[in-house]
Amino acid sequence: MCTTCGCGHGETRIEGHEHDHHDHDHHHDHHHHEAHGHSHGHGVIAAAHAPGMSKSRILSIEQDILSKNNEYAAGNRRQFAARGMLVLNLVSSPGSGKTTLLTNTLSQLKNELPMAVIEGDQQTVLDAERIRATGVKAIQINTGKGCHLDAHMVGHALESLSPEEQSVLFIENVGNLVCPAAFDLGEAHKVVILSVTEGEDKPLKYPDMFHAADLMILNKIDLLPHLQFDVDACLDYARRVNPGIKILQLSATSGEGMDNWFAWIRAAHGLSLIGSQPTGKG
Repeated sequence: MCTTCGCGHGETRIEGHEHDHHDHDHHHDHHHHEAHGHSHGHGVIAAAHAPGMSKSRILSIEQDILSKNNEYAAGNRRQFAARGMLVLNLVSSPGSGKTTLLTNTLSQLKNELPMAVIEGDQQTVLDAERIRATGVKAIQINTGKGCHLDAHMVGHALESLSPEEQSVLFIENVGNLVCPAAFDLGEAHKVVILSVTEGEDKPLKYPDMFHAADLMILNKIDLLPHLQFDVDACLDYARRVNPGIKILQLSATSGEGMDNWFAWIRAAHGLSLIGSQPTGKG
């Protein structure tokens, strides 16, 4: 996992921030620091490759990194809940069609729900530009050598993005079915997108991601007549890993099944509004 392999030991750039986030190993004197109250710990990742490093020490480093991330995620989650926001963490391998799914979703729902997007890629702002072309505001996080977003990056991006109260915030994670499974961003739901071009055995090969997700979207079903893809086996594998996972089958390109995805978003957004209301208990 990237908490010990060192792949996150790089440079992060967030649109709207004047400084780079080198290894996220710095203190903050602005709102995000006040919300979370400690410095980030990815600077210890490279230590996992030190000669003679014991397995117990590697485990300790991994636990420390995830613990710090979880503290940031808890701060993000409190902020989201207080503002009545629904936050969805979209995860997949590269090429699953999640950006197309996202842009088509924004185009259809932007006049119904306030929405914003945090885009995660190792390099370029191409996806953020695709999002902004829909009229929905977006901010790009480039992770450099890093293979996932973390809660600290998301907290910083929120400062520049300033999403509306009671909005839906989509976080499009870096294309990767491994490391994003371990990093809570403060989201309400992880949504894993799997395309029929990838093979039906992905849930068994990458079980942590499918176990962490609340919803699986089987995308590109319009291509099924041209492929040898066993839909029933794929669904069975996903439920073996996560018996409670909800599954939607759709094509972001043709539009087939998209109404079910929109209905799921509306229902989840309604629950987020209910959760943000004061209870009236003194």
